[in-house]
Amino acid sequence: MRLLHTLAKTCASFDDPNLVSQAGLVPVMALAERAGLGGLVAEHVRPGGECGVNAHLKIPCLVAGMVAGADSIDDMGLLRHGAMSTLFGGVRAPSTLGSHLRSYAWGNARQLEKAGREFLVELCREAPLLPGADTLAFIDIDSMQKRVYGHKKQGAKFGHTKIQGKSLLVRGLNALAAVVSTPLSAPVITATRLRGGTPPPRGARRAWPRRPSAPRGSAAAPGHSSSGWTRPITTPR
Repeated sequence: MRLLHTLAKTCASFDDPNLVSQAGLVPVMALAERAGLGGLVAEHVRPGGECGVNAHLKIPCLVAGMVAGADSIDDMGLLRHGAMSTLFGGVRAPSTLGSHLRSYAWGNARQLEKAGREFLVELCREAPLLPGADTLAFIDIDSMQKRVYGHKKQGAKFGHTKIQGKSLLVRGLNALAAVVSTPLSAPVITATRLRGGTPPPRGARRAWPRRPSAPRGSAAAPGHSSSGWTRPITTPR
């Protein structure tokens, strides 16, 4: 058996009206609804303009698209393939979702961060994300960079990165990510924040004014990270 066409000319299309291409989103979005994702967005996130309405419907669409593997606004069209409309309601077109994101100002991004923090707390009540956190947990804050090439890319700054063992100054989206983990669980990304380029090594604490809240009753232990800084979570009993 062999392919009749080259891979560059081959694509998969889920256009059958009875075909569901992303059925795995059913338990994911059911969990998101139980944790109150839409309600938290409606409570905290209020972008302005005509495109900023119905954030409680559009943000879950973006979450579902990213879970399904979308890495661009155009890829959000996968939520409307085939019979997806028989499983999910309130799905918006990719152009509508893109216009919604462009209506966000810095204050709206902070509102979305607050909704995300509260959603994570509710998610931990619905699923065992951090087993053993009542005994020991760690916060690890690391930097990351996604290289971009457009001169007008919003949020892109120059920062140092290593390519083939050489330290280079490249344009990219530079972010800090806070990760919480326990000896019994996989790491959970609790927050992210864009930053401008490469900060000094001692700047991580200043660049992260709102650190993730710690699980109550966790004990202290030493931690280490090669690319960021790690500290144990300790809270008064």
